Amino acid sequence: MKVSAIIPAYNEEERIGKVIQTATSCKLISNIIVVDDGSEDKTFEEASTYNVKVIRLPENQGKAQALKTALLYCDCDIVIFLDADLIGLRTSHIESLIYPLLFNNIEMTIGIFNSGRFFTSWAQKITPSLSGQRAFKGHLIKDIIDLDMEGYNAEIAITRMIKEKSIKAEHILLDGISHAIKEEKYGLSKGMYCRMRMYKEIIKYMMQ
Repeated sequence: MKVSAIIPAYNEEERIGKVIQTATSCKLISNIIVVDDGSEDKTFEEASTYNVKVIRLPENQGKAQALKTALLYCDCDIVIFLDADLIGLRTSHIESLIYPLLFNNIEMTIGIFNSGRFFTSWAQKITPSLSGQRAFKGHLIKDIIDLDMEGYNAEIAITRMIKEKSIKAEHILLDGISHAIKEEKYGLSKGMYCRMRMYKEIIKYMMQ
């Protein structure tokens, strides 16, 4: 059973190392693909210090395109998406996303933050369709590559695909995990701008 982990990253030099370290420690994962989405910091250099495949996009194209790019390199039984800014990620979290695909009649798992930081846990319980932590069986790779998605709407597009294709999915609680919010990454002003831009793209896609 071959499992590929995909980590899309944009300006995550301070956080991506811990995510890669945890992923490489998980015995279920066969290989890791990091996509540096045109970062302006040293994300590429940091990721390249590990024994993983690192793809560098020449300019920022958005998370959706980063995921699609990585999927083109996947020939595996299971794929798992992990955000590069996760805080508190453990190998047990990764295993809990993968195991249902091995033993149950499940095609995709969706990780939901629980008992981590209040804001991120609350946000995911309200909008679980926005979770970036997902694992799915290899036969769905082409379907995801073919999705009409861009920018921040990758998770919404995949959630819509689940409903349209009647894909059997399961939500998995991930205890004690969270991620860095945009205001922490970019400062209050720029962080709020990025957050509003993200919400705008998501709402626009949902209205289609």
